[in-house]
Amino acid sequence: MPKIAEIEPTPNPNAMKFVLKEPLTWGISRSYERADQANGDALAAALFDIEHVTSVFYVDHWITVTQDGQAEWQELMRKLAVPIREAPSADAQTAQLVAQSGSTTDIGNMSDADKERLEKINAILDEQVRPYLQGDGGDLHVLGLEGNKLSVHYQGACGSCPSSISGTLAGIESLVRQIEPEIEVVAV
Repeated sequence: MPKIAEIEPTPNPNAMKFVLKEPLTWGISRSYERADQANGDALAAALFDIEHVTSVFYVDHWITVTQDGQAEWQELMRKLAVPIREAPSADAQTAQLVAQSGSTTDIGNMSDADKERLEKINAILDEQVRPYLQGDGGDLHVLGLEGNKLSVHYQGACGSCPSSISGTLAGIESLVRQIEPEIEVVAV
């Protein structure tokens, strides 16, 4: 059962990041933007059962919960703490999540050249973007690369944060253009 070490606000006023003493997973992120997506994930389903919760994102030692803006955080955090503390630890949960997980980035039909391009893009995102988004309770998932169009999806606190869709997206595009000058980055 994970214990909450601290609770941190995020740049998104409707999202709160819970830092845990024990991990929920070992390197497997879970991102749900609707309750119906959380089928089979007891923790996410329990959090969605709490009124005002609109998204759940977690990986390793932290979980970010986003609300609809209609709840007072103090009261909502008390309710959220119960299922978070009752969640199974990483060892129990990771086995189940590994069986359920699969990459949603479709690289099967990509040419070797496009796979190599995508690897370079992911490397620069891993180094210069994702650590900052994760520090703010979110993340970035690459959905695909078609020609010069890179489709990305914001997760966690970043998923509903206005600065992610505007400023951060432009910054990501500028960064990726250092290695792919003609690329267009689109948030999906």
